[in-house]
Amino acid sequence: MASIFSKIVAGEIPCHKLWEDDQHLAFLDIRPVQPGHTLVIPKREVAYLFDLEPAEHAALWEAARVVAARLKEATGCERVVVSVVGWEVPHVHVHLVPTNHISEFPFPGACGMDADAIAALADRLRPAFAG
Repeated sequence: MASIFSKIVAGEIPCHKLWEDDQHLAFLDIRPVQPGHTLVIPKREVAYLFDLEPAEHAALWEAARVVAARLKEATGCERVVVSVVGWEVPHVHVHLVPTNHISEFPFPGACGMDADAIAALADRLRPAFAG
């Protein structure tokens, strides 16, 4: 079944489109964190960011860069925060949120790990990154 974003790309569901090219679409989020919260998606439905082909992955980040620059200029914000969560809709999407202070973006809280637990986790994970 097509994702809600694929239905937006197909014109079956309306959106507040801000920008598009042949491979991507940028539109306002309907549940914004801040005014101007924009989603950038590839038009081809892929559920997981790291399942994109390398060229598609690079093209998505270039599209996000272009949209973020225009969003920053249009809103006058200090920074555009970038987030990729990956669970809300099974279609890759990059959140771009105009902000003037970190308090304007709901940053995840600490998971409660102390320094020893972080060191132990690093020791456990490091072999996967060797070689």
